[in-house]
Amino acid sequence: MRSFLKKYPYWALCFFSIFVVALYWSLWASDRYVSEANVVLESPQVSVPSLDVSSLLTGGGSSNSQDMLLLRDFLLSTDMLKYLVDHAGFRQHYANSGADFFTRLKDEDAPLEKLHEYYLKRVSVELDSYAGVLRIKVQALTPEKAHQIASLMLSQGEAQMNLLGQRLAQEQVEFLEQQVAILEKRFDITREALLTYQNENGLVSPSATIESLSTVVASLEGQLASLKAQKNALLSYQSKRSSQVIRIDSQIKALNDQINSERDRLARQSGNALNTLSNQYQTLQLKAEFAQQSYSGALSALETTRIEAARKLKQLSILQKPTYPEYSVLPERGYNIILFAVALIFISITINMVVLIIKDHKD
Repeated sequence: MRSFLKKYPYWALCFFSIFVVALYWSLWASDRYVSEANVVLESPQVSVPSLDVSSLLTGGGSSNSQDMLLLRDFLLSTDMLKYLVDHAGFRQHYANSGADFFTRLKDEDAPLEKLHEYYLKRVSVELDSYAGVLRIKVQALTPEKAHQIASLMLSQGEAQMNLLGQRLAQEQVEFLEQQVAILEKRFDITREALLTYQNENGLVSPSATIESLSTVVASLEGQLASLKAQKNALLSYQSKRSSQVIRIDSQIKALNDQINSERDRLARQSGNALNTLSNQYQTLQLKAEFAQQSYSGALSALETTRIEAARKLKQLSILQKPTYPEYSVLPERGYNIILFAVALIFISITINMVVLIIKDHKD
């Protein structure tokens, strides 16, 4: 055996490495406790007074998956790490818990970049896209610390997702509230201007008055035409000075005067003619209607945005609470020893084959 090892020293190195690694995993490697949690991210069911056709065509799952990925990125971010350093003593625990050299945090005051690399080795957050579940695993040197870190990650993750969702929605709500206040003032001003104009001119609706006067003028013109026909008939057999002709002339003159008076009210070159009043009234009325529609639309948009803000609240529904480990599941000592031994023996066999091939070529 000794001669074999002398002839093939790499085999000696192989067996020695396996022995050393077996000693490390068996006796020296520190126990690590794992706390696991499974969660889903949900939004409250709030009805919206409008139908979103795009959501019917594309479905609602993609948005939830995107939110889950955002949550995963936050849980693995340096911001989450800073929170754990401040509230869970992350540095002190992993640096001063008596762990072995390869497991512990080498420097308690390590820069954030190095600490984050170590953090990613001890925390796992994976999205099960088929089940739509976020699976969180936290390794720590004590069961209490593993459970504490996992619980803090869940609470802070939910708070961060709510903050992200509400920030934009709150800005939109504040903007719309300002617009509603401005449009309400504008609507009040235009409505007051319309009422003042009606009171000053003594007309509720000049347009309706014009229609009424037009009807009156048309009726008077009909009567005038009838009288003129009667006059022509009388003149065919009576003198212009007859009493009947004179009476009809008087009626015709009265109707002409009345018609001219009514027409003068409808349109004149100077003064407050009804057509001018009607034009001004319609302008004020259009401004009031536009202001009312703008105000109504802003109110509707504000209400919709408030509902959307409520929908953007996120709640972590915990399918499995962070477990409190009762024994260490890591490291997998036997598995690691066997895996290392098989890999190293395979490498040694490969080296042996290469050496034999070289020797055969030399011979």
